[in-house]
Amino acid sequence: MRNFLVKAVTTFFGVGYLPFMPGTFGSATGIILYYLLKSNLYAYLVVVLILLILGLLLGKEAENIFRRKDPPQVVIDEVAGMLISLAFLPSSVMLVVVGFLLFRILDTLKPFPAGRIQDLHGGAGIMADDIVAGLYANIILQVVFRFASLPALAGSH
Repeated sequence: MRNFLVKAVTTFFGVGYLPFMPGTFGSATGIILYYLLKSNLYAYLVVVLILLILGLLLGKEAENIFRRKDPPQVVIDEVAGMLISLAFLPSSVMLVVVGFLLFRILDTLKPFPAGRIQDLHGGAGIMADDIVAGLYANIILQVVFRFASLPALAGSH
Protein backbone atom coordinates (compact mmCIF):
# COMPACT_ATOMS: atom_id res chain seq x y z
CA MET A 1 0.00 0.00 0.00
CA ARG A 2 2.83 2.41 0.84
CA ASN A 3 4.47 1.85 -2.56
CA PHE A 4 1.14 2.59 -4.25
CA LEU A 5 0.79 5.87 -2.34
CA VAL A 6 4.39 6.91 -3.04
CA LYS A 7 3.89 6.20 -6.75
CA ALA A 8 0.54 8.02 -6.79
CA VAL A 9 1.95 11.16 -5.19
CA THR A 10 5.33 11.32 -6.95
CA THR A 11 3.88 10.57 -10.41
CA PHE A 12 1.21 13.15 -9.64
CA PHE A 13 -1.61 10.64 -9.80
CA GLY A 14 -0.36 8.90 -12.91
CA VAL A 15 0.70 11.86 -15.06
CA GLY A 16 4.29 10.62 -14.91
CA TYR A 17 3.28 7.37 -16.60
CA LEU A 18 2.41 9.12 -19.85
CA PRO A 19 4.77 7.53 -22.38
CA PHE A 20 5.88 10.70 -24.14
CA MET A 21 7.65 13.56 -22.29
CA PRO A 22 6.28 13.00 -18.78
CA GLY A 23 8.13 16.07 -17.46
CA THR A 24 6.36 18.28 -19.97
CA PHE A 25 3.01 16.81 -18.99
CA GLY A 26 3.93 17.31 -15.33
CA SER A 27 4.61 20.98 -16.08
CA ALA A 28 1.29 21.23 -17.92
CA THR A 29 -0.40 19.77 -14.86
CA GLY A 30 1.22 22.56 -12.88
CA ILE A 31 -0.55 25.03 -15.18
CA ILE A 32 -3.89 23.38 -14.45
CA LEU A 33 -3.19 23.74 -10.72
CA TYR A 34 -2.14 27.35 -11.31
CA TYR A 35 -5.53 28.15 -12.85
CA LEU A 36 -7.35 26.35 -10.05
CA LEU A 37 -5.43 28.18 -7.31
CA LYS A 38 -4.49 31.59 -8.76
CA SER A 39 -7.35 33.44 -7.10
CA ASN A 40 -6.26 32.36 -3.61
CA LEU A 41 -2.62 33.19 -2.89
CA TYR A 42 -2.72 31.47 0.50
CA ALA A 43 -3.97 28.18 -1.00
CA TYR A 44 -1.47 28.53 -3.86
CA LEU A 45 1.48 28.88 -1.50
CA VAL A 46 0.25 26.06 0.76
CA VAL A 47 -0.05 23.71 -2.23
CA VAL A 48 3.47 24.63 -3.42
CA LEU A 49 4.83 24.00 0.07
CA ILE A 50 3.02 20.65 0.34
CA LEU A 51 4.35 19.55 -3.06
CA LEU A 52 7.88 20.52 -2.10
CA ILE A 53 7.69 18.68 1.22
CA LEU A 54 6.14 15.56 -0.32
CA GLY A 55 8.72 15.53 -3.11
CA LEU A 56 11.58 15.89 -0.65
CA LEU A 57 10.20 13.24 1.72
CA LEU A 58 9.12 10.66 -0.87
CA GLY A 59 11.82 11.11 -3.50
CA LYS A 60 14.22 8.50 -2.18
CA GLU A 61 11.41 5.96 -1.83
CA ALA A 62 10.32 6.67 -5.40
CA GLU A 63 13.89 6.12 -6.60
CA ASN A 64 13.95 2.78 -4.77
CA ILE A 65 10.57 1.74 -6.19
CA PHE A 66 11.48 2.69 -9.77
CA ARG A 67 15.07 1.45 -9.28
CA ARG A 68 16.78 4.51 -10.73
CA LYS A 69 17.94 7.98 -9.75
CA ASP A 70 15.44 10.74 -10.57
CA PRO A 71 13.05 8.46 -12.46
CA PRO A 72 11.19 10.09 -15.38
CA GLN A 73 7.86 8.92 -13.93
CA VAL A 74 8.37 11.22 -10.93
CA VAL A 75 6.85 14.55 -12.00
CA ILE A 76 5.93 16.13 -8.66
CA ASP A 77 9.08 18.21 -9.14
CA GLU A 78 7.86 19.61 -12.48
CA VAL A 79 4.43 20.41 -11.03
CA ALA A 80 6.03 22.32 -8.14
CA GLY A 81 8.58 24.01 -10.41
CA MET A 82 5.88 25.23 -12.77
CA LEU A 83 3.91 26.70 -9.87
CA ILE A 84 7.05 28.44 -8.64
CA SER A 85 7.58 29.85 -12.14
CA LEU A 86 4.17 31.53 -12.13
CA ALA A 87 3.99 32.66 -8.50
CA PHE A 88 3.23 36.33 -7.80
CA LEU A 89 2.54 37.12 -11.46
CA PRO A 90 -0.67 38.47 -12.96
CA SER A 91 -2.99 35.99 -14.60
CA SER A 92 -2.33 36.20 -18.31
CA VAL A 93 -2.40 33.52 -20.97
CA MET A 94 0.73 35.04 -22.52
CA LEU A 95 2.62 34.98 -19.20
CA VAL A 96 1.58 31.38 -18.60
CA VAL A 97 2.71 30.29 -22.07
CA VAL A 98 6.03 32.14 -21.79
CA GLY A 99 6.45 30.83 -18.24
CA PHE A 100 5.82 27.25 -19.38
CA LEU A 101 8.34 27.50 -22.23
CA LEU A 102 10.90 29.25 -20.07
CA PHE A 103 10.55 26.71 -17.26
CA ARG A 104 10.89 23.75 -19.65
CA ILE A 105 13.98 25.28 -21.28
CA LEU A 106 15.61 26.04 -17.93
CA ASP A 107 14.68 22.62 -16.54
CA THR A 108 16.30 21.00 -19.57
CA LEU A 109 19.44 23.18 -19.67
CA LYS A 110 19.91 23.13 -15.88
CA PRO A 111 21.83 26.41 -15.47
CA PHE A 112 24.12 26.74 -12.46
CA PRO A 113 23.58 25.56 -9.79
CA ALA A 114 20.72 23.32 -10.99
CA GLY A 115 22.98 20.80 -12.73
CA ARG A 116 25.14 20.38 -9.66
CA ILE A 117 22.38 20.15 -7.08
CA GLN A 118 20.54 17.59 -9.17
CA ASP A 119 23.35 15.23 -8.12
CA LEU A 120 22.09 15.33 -4.53
CA HIS A 121 20.60 12.08 -3.29
CA GLY A 122 16.91 11.25 -2.93
CA GLY A 123 14.19 13.85 -2.84
CA ALA A 124 16.63 16.75 -2.70
CA GLY A 125 18.19 15.69 -6.01
CA ILE A 126 14.80 15.20 -7.62
CA MET A 127 13.32 18.49 -6.45
CA ALA A 128 16.26 20.92 -6.35
CA ASP A 129 16.90 21.43 -10.06
CA ASP A 130 13.21 22.12 -10.71
CA ILE A 131 13.06 24.55 -7.81
CA VAL A 132 16.03 26.42 -9.30
CA ALA A 133 14.52 26.36 -12.80
CA GLY A 134 11.22 27.63 -11.38
CA LEU A 135 12.94 30.42 -9.45
CA TYR A 136 14.99 31.47 -12.48
CA ALA A 137 11.90 31.44 -14.72
CA ASN A 138 9.97 33.48 -12.16
CA ILE A 139 12.74 36.05 -11.81
CA ILE A 140 12.97 36.45 -15.59
CA LEU A 141 9.18 36.79 -15.89
CA GLN A 142 9.07 39.30 -13.03
CA VAL A 143 11.77 41.44 -14.66
CA VAL A 144 10.12 41.31 -18.07
CA PHE A 145 6.67 42.04 -16.66
CA ARG A 146 7.68 44.76 -14.22
CA PHE A 147 10.50 46.52 -16.02
CA ALA A 148 10.10 45.89 -19.72
CA SER A 149 6.60 47.41 -19.82
CA LEU A 150 5.19 44.78 -22.10
CA PRO A 151 1.43 45.30 -21.96
CA ALA A 152 0.79 42.20 -24.05
CA LEU A 153 2.25 40.04 -21.28
CA ALA A 154 0.19 41.73 -18.59
CA GLY A 155 -3.16 41.42 -20.35
CA SER A 156 -5.56 39.54 -18.08
CA HIS A 157 -7.52 36.63 -19.55
